[in-house]
Amino acid sequence: MKKRLLNLFLCVAIGSTLLAGCAEKQASTSKTKEIYFLNFKPEIAQVYEAIAKDYEKESGVKVKVETAASGTYETTLKSEVAKSDAPTIFQINGPVGYSAWKDYCLDLKDTKLYSYLTDKSLAVKSGEGVYGIPYVVEGYGIIYNEAIMKKYFALSDKAVSINSTNEINSFDLLSKVVTDMTKHKDKLGIKGVFASTSLKAGEQWRWQTHLANVPFYYEFKDNTKYDNTVLAGLASDKIDFKYSSNYKNIFDLYINNSNTDRKLLGSKSVDDSMAEFALGNVAMVQNGNWAWSQIKGVSGNTVKESDIKFMPIYTGVPGEDKQGLCVGTENFFAINSKVSKEKQEESIAFIEWLFTSDTGKKYVTNDLGFIAPFNTFKDNEKPADPLAKEVLAWMEKGTNAVAWTFAAFPSEEFKNNFGEGLLEYAQENKKWEDVEKIVKDSWASEKAK
Repeated sequence: MKKRLLNLFLCVAIGSTLLAGCAEKQASTSKTKEIYFLNFKPEIAQVYEAIAKDYEKESGVKVKVETAASGTYETTLKSEVAKSDAPTIFQINGPVGYSAWKDYCLDLKDTKLYSYLTDKSLAVKSGEGVYGIPYVVEGYGIIYNEAIMKKYFALSDKAVSINSTNEINSFDLLSKVVTDMTKHKDKLGIKGVFASTSLKAGEQWRWQTHLANVPFYYEFKDNTKYDNTVLAGLASDKIDFKYSSNYKNIFDLYINNSNTDRKLLGSKSVDDSMAEFALGNVAMVQNGNWAWSQIKGVSGNTVKESDIKFMPIYTGVPGEDKQGLCVGTENFFAINSKVSKEKQEESIAFIEWLFTSDTGKKYVTNDLGFIAPFNTFKDNEKPADPLAKEVLAWMEKGTNAVAWTFAAFPSEEFKNNFGEGLLEYAQENKKWEDVEKIVKDSWASEKAK
């Protein structure tokens, strides 16, 4: 009886120890086997939830996905980071977001994720550190119809020595090609080289925001006190409009080689100009990769997908032969520096899986619809539309993308004043010096507000 009791006691003791050990192990692993992603966009919340389920199946790590209601991300993030179960992955909207959340952003410069970036200049940096990784990008520049360009370069009496659009790498060359194409427009079967510069009220954003981005990018890039052109712009109460003449170079080229008289541009919309390009009436138009849906949707569209290409917006700035498209985003992943090292590593591993695994990449391209700026995507895994392909191709060329600096513009009023000045100039009611003054004065007055 004593022996049986002793054996029973030993079994209970050993069993209790094993159970306690298992419970302890489970408790310790559960802390590191669940991560928390605070999503920014409600419209893709369901996709991220599906991604989380597949990732848990493949890795054993649970991804808790919470989505902030539209327009409430910053407030939600402030509330969530204060909790014991804080987000391990969150999003910042570039340098402005980093300045607000730098105390919570882990340095990611030694991660594989950062090494996969095709253009590392797009990351949010401070000093030697990397604190935000862009995960989706958009790009804009001069869209051109390669079929019309080939027709031009085949002319026996063309005024340039180059033989393809790929050789254009400066404003000087672009200007020579465009002005010569205008002379030969009847032979080329076009009404003008450029589509209408849309200066109708409410339709001016391509010029007072996107085109204006180029000179201000270079002006703020010259400010060596800041790591980023947006931060330099935000800190500028006044501007010199240092590259005003460069802006004038390209703007004049647009309005003087268009299919619409410059004095009539105040009646033209973005839809008008995209239709002109889609119908083959012009060879070039400034816009972004989002314009593919507009081109494709035009009834009677004559432009083949294979002929739709991009080139950078050249303005005559020194060194622009190394310039790429204007590429940017307001979407950056950040890892919470306040959570445990294990959770940081699990969070980084999840994002790396999303952009490197077959399962993750299918979600990125097909369901999230991202142009992902990583070199881990093969050609058949990239977005199918021609302009998205072009953005990626330019990023992979090793050129320097022009960062989206217009986030530093002081207000909508500033942009509207700029646009109205451009319209007056196009209609020959104002001189360029008047436009310069409007831009500089409006920046200063809007900043003062």
